Amino acid sequence: MLDNPFTRHPRDMGESYFQHLGHALKSGLRLVGSGFACIVHAFIPFLFVNTASNTVRSMHKGISKRVDAPNWERHPII
Repeated sequence: MLDNPFTRHPRDMGESYFQHLGHALKSGLRLVGSGFACIVHAFIPFLFVNTASNTVRSMHKGISKRVDAPNWERHPII
């Protein structure tokens, strides 16, 4: 059986394709929103003061909980 590139990484993470799609989509949208907040903050410094750092901190906690040690060694950049 051929190794399907659409399911290889999700399987390595212990997820189905659609579970992984959901996690990745949620993360991407949070990062885009946080990036938009940074751009607004650049021009109006009193808005979104902690948005990006809080988002990154929160996402790091969530990702750290999902990744076990063997997967972390196989996939060091998440």
